[in-house]
Amino acid sequence: MQKQVIEEIKEKAIFLVLVVMIIFFSIVTKTFLTVDNLFNVARQVSMLGIASIGMTFVILLGGIDLSTGSVITFVNIITAYMMVKMGMNMWPAIFITLLVCVLIGLFNGFAVATFQMPSLIVTFATQTIFAGLAYMISGGMPISGLPEAFAMIGQGYLGVVPVPVIIMIIAFIAGGVILNKTYFGRYFYALGGNEEAAKLSGIRVKGIKMLVFALSGLFGGIAGVVMLSRTNSGQATAGRGYEFDVITAVVLGGVSLSGGSGKILNVVAGVLILGVLSNGMVLMNVSSYAQMVIKGIILLLAVGFDCVQKKGIEK
Repeated sequence: MQKQVIEEIKEKAIFLVLVVMIIFFSIVTKTFLTVDNLFNVARQVSMLGIASIGMTFVILLGGIDLSTGSVITFVNIITAYMMVKMGMNMWPAIFITLLVCVLIGLFNGFAVATFQMPSLIVTFATQTIFAGLAYMISGGMPISGLPEAFAMIGQGYLGVVPVPVIIMIIAFIAGGVILNKTYFGRYFYALGGNEEAAKLSGIRVKGIKMLVFALSGLFGGIAGVVMLSRTNSGQATAGRGYEFDVITAVVLGGVSLSGGSGKILNVVAGVLILGVLSNGMVLMNVSSYAQMVIKGIILLLAVGFDCVQKKGIEK
C-alpha cells in the first residue's frame, strides 16, 4: 500500500514540476512561451528523448549504460565517413550504422550476462573504446560535406512539426509498446525486481539482458543519426558526456536505479524538464558552467529521493 502511494506521488510530482517550471520561465522571460521557442525546446530534446528510451530499459534491469555518449559519437563519425569518404547512399549508411550500434549493445549485454561483469565497468570500457575509435577514424577532424537530403532527418519539417520531434514521438510510442504490450517488457520489470525469482519462473535472463543492451544501442544509434543530421558534420566529440544527461532524464522520470520500477510516460516528463530547464537558463543568460552545477544537483536530488523512498518501503 505504501509503495503504491509513493509511486502515485512520484508520477504526479514530475508533471507538477514540469508545469511549475514552464510557468516560472514564462514569467521571467518574454520569449519562452512562444510557439517558435516551444518547438525549439522539443527539437533540442529529441535526441535526448530517443536515447533515454534505451537507457530506461537498462536501468529497469538495475544496470547502467555509460557507452551511450560514445555510441552517439561513433555514429556521427562512421555515418559521415561512409557517406562522405566512401560515397555511400545515406540509407545503406544509416542501416549499417544502426546495425553496428545493435552489435555494440549485444556485446555489452553478452559481457554482462555471461561473465557477470558489472554493467558500469563493461559500458565504461566500451565507452572508452569507441570514443578512441571515433578519433582514429576521423583523425580528430570534423567530417563535413554530407548529402543535402540527409539534412531532412534533423533539420526538416512535416508541416509545422520538426522531423526530429516526430522521430522522438514514434520512438517513445515504440518504447511504451515494448514495455506495456509485449512479454519482453514484462520480463524487463520482473528481472529488475528480482533476478533469482525471474530465473526460477523460466525467464531466459541472459537473452533478456542481451536484448535490453541491444535496444539501448539501437536507440542511441538513432539519436546519433539525428544529431549528425542536425549539426551536418561528423564530430569526434559529438556525444561526449551525453550519457550524463540521458541518465539524469531517466532517473528524474522516476525510473528506479535499483531496477524493476518506472514508466516511459514519466521519462517523457523527465526529458521535457531537462529541455525546459536548459532552454530557460539560456534565455536567462545563465552560464554553461552554472547549468552543469544545477543539472548535477537535480540528479543528486532525484537519486536521493529514489533511495529514501526505497528505504521507506523496506521499513
